[in-house]
Amino acid sequence: MPVNILYSIIVGVVQGIAEWLPISSKTQVLVVSNALFGLPLVVAYAFGLFMEIGSVGSALIYFRKDVASIIKNRNLLAYLVVVTIITAIIGVPIYVIVERVLQGAYNVGIPMLALGVILIANGIYIRRSRTSQKIGSLDDMKMKHYLAIGIAQGIAAFPGVSRSGMTTSTMLLMGVKPDVAFRLSFLAYIPAAIGAFMMTILFSKKEVHAAIASIDTTGILIAIASSALVGLVVISYLLKLAKSNKIYLVNFILGTIAIVIGTITAVNFH
Repeated sequence: MPVNILYSIIVGVVQGIAEWLPISSKTQVLVVSNALFGLPLVVAYAFGLFMEIGSVGSALIYFRKDVASIIKNRNLLAYLVVVTIITAIIGVPIYVIVERVLQGAYNVGIPMLALGVILIANGIYIRRSRTSQKIGSLDDMKMKHYLAIGIAQGIAAFPGVSRSGMTTSTMLLMGVKPDVAFRLSFLAYIPAAIGAFMMTILFSKKEVHAAIASIDTTGILIAIASSALVGLVVISYLLKLAKSNKIYLVNFILGTIAIVIGTITAVNFH
């Protein structure tokens, strides 16, 4: 098997697994694509959001019954519309700012240090949410709850911040039952991920072209297909793990690793 195809499969597997855990899949893809393909950080960041499209396929198939019920369920429709709009209002400016910052980031150590700190902070936020009372459902939620979830999802445009971790934890802190919180979080993911994919096409044409040039079109398609297939296979198992009270430890471990690697790289960078 050619090395590039193997690397593409690895990237797809990372996206397919990481998307369903609160560990920021775009960040894992950023780190892996930077290491395997040598993509500059700004290109790897855009590529991480571009790769969301693979997991959209998994979500549409896995949550097909929920997706089919959107038209009939006014509360669910209102939830998705409001959350998606707020996500765009918050997330697009963050994406543009982060992209500009990463364009001047030649020392990967500094961004890695920042990612490590953000991952650990995200873990603390997730840990805090698991101690809240678990009550309520979508029917009990009001506009202020939709706005809070949209803001949380928009903030997840920052590298290192988990979209699912932020949205699910926000709902748990508001008292939404865990099973409802996870379902609503991943339903909100579908329009948000499609938006993230389109955003890279509109705002990061240069970076997307650079990623395609480095990985080639076949490699990109293999990575997307791999992420979709892996997502379908493991999504139910990973959702069970994500609901566990110990999932925040994954953020702590990844954050610590990122800080260690970032520190070593920053010190040795010349």
